[in-house]
Amino acid sequence: MKHPNTYARVLTTGQLPVADFERLGAHERHVEEVLLQIRLRAGLPVTVLTETERGRAADAVAAGLLRAGSQRLTLTDRGRLLADAVVRDILDD
Repeated sequence: MKHPNTYARVLTTGQLPVADFERLGAHERHVEEVLLQIRLRAGLPVTVLTETERGRAADAVAAGLLRAGSQRLTLTDRGRLLADAVVRDILDD
């Protein structure tokens, strides 16, 4: 349902315009949380990350891709351009 009018029409009938869904395990939920929150203005709470991931995040801070403050990590302007790579590096298993 790619067209906004079709989406809106389905909503007005009281149905959810969802074709399918997936159940996420703990690891997938963690990845999604990091992917989404790091892009928010408020940033990602450091407490969400494992100790290993915090170390990788510190590397990104040193590289000027992340800003650390108030127990949250936010992307710098340069980091925003490379957001997917920053997240990939932090979550690298």
